[in-house]
Amino acid sequence: MTKFSVLDLALVKAGGTVADAFRASLDLARHAEAWGYTRFWLAEHHNMGGIASAATSVLIGYVAGGTSMLRVGSGGIMLPNHSSLVIAEHFGTLESLYPGRIDLGVGRAPGSDGLTARALRRGLGNEDDFPRQVQELLAYLGPRVPGQRVRAVPGEGTNVPVWLLGSSTYSAQLAARLGLRFAFASHFAPEQMQEALSIYRQEFRSSEGLQTPYAMIGVPVVAADTDEQARRLATTPYQRFLHLIRGEPIYTEPPVESMDRLWSAEERAVVESKLGAAIIGSPETVKRKLVALAQASQADEFIFTSDLYHHPDRLRSYEIVAEVMSGKTPSAETYVPIHETSPSFGK
Repeated sequence: MTKFSVLDLALVKAGGTVADAFRASLDLARHAEAWGYTRFWLAEHHNMGGIASAATSVLIGYVAGGTSMLRVGSGGIMLPNHSSLVIAEHFGTLESLYPGRIDLGVGRAPGSDGLTARALRRGLGNEDDFPRQVQELLAYLGPRVPGQRVRAVPGEGTNVPVWLLGSSTYSAQLAARLGLRFAFASHFAPEQMQEALSIYRQEFRSSEGLQTPYAMIGVPVVAADTDEQARRLATTPYQRFLHLIRGEPIYTEPPVESMDRLWSAEERAVVESKLGAAIIGSPETVKRKLVALAQASQADEFIFTSDLYHHPDRLRSYEIVAEVMSGKTPSAETYVPIHETSPSFGK
């Protein structure tokens, strides 16, 4: 059975607060754990109104502390923004607090605009240095070697699983060469997915941490009890991508009956292209499309994004996906907070 996971950005709703976003992320993680999801990842972004996961390792600790079995990690840390030593220390700390539950996914994009990248003390030409940074990170997380003077404390010897994230064949080649797990960002860049997966598998070299290739793909999903309801809910991620390509803040907006008056024909084409891998529909539709995607991609794992405005709608979407992936018959709609302290997000 293909494993399944959650990718979260701590989305801030229009009219909502960052604190609301954090509480919603934790509530989603608790439900995901109960529904059998494998991991819950958070992604680093900066200076983006509507995304609150900038301090990614801090938020990972918050979610890991509020769950008990779920793997929690980064999808990803944008490594050129940071010192490899500092990231090894951060994730060594997390692994020490929550042993056996932490993942470290890294990417080479800035996760921001050029001006913000400079504010992060990130050189704009650092992508060429990325392979060295990854190897340095792996060394800090591995066992100490004779003569090593700089150590990650904590971090050394934790061997936190490192994943390479990407939306291109470059990332696939590097992950294969280093023998790392590979996650492809088909949730916003589906065009090169098949080529990247093929390159990764063909060129993979076994490593001490991974003997055979392991590939995960991002899948945007909007699941609801009917196709009609799902199509309406999907106008929320459509609006987010529309704001993104316009260079506007991407606060999560309520669904609308029609997008026709909100975008031009050219904008619609771009948004639908970026969300080309999206699976939208009822449980039956979602099942049919996920079976087809599993056969076409041969992915070892799916990591789902379901960026909806109303928290119960978002939970229901992930619940349907979990039931479909587990081979269960989707149940009637339910929403029960996992803990008494879980907030109600019915607004």
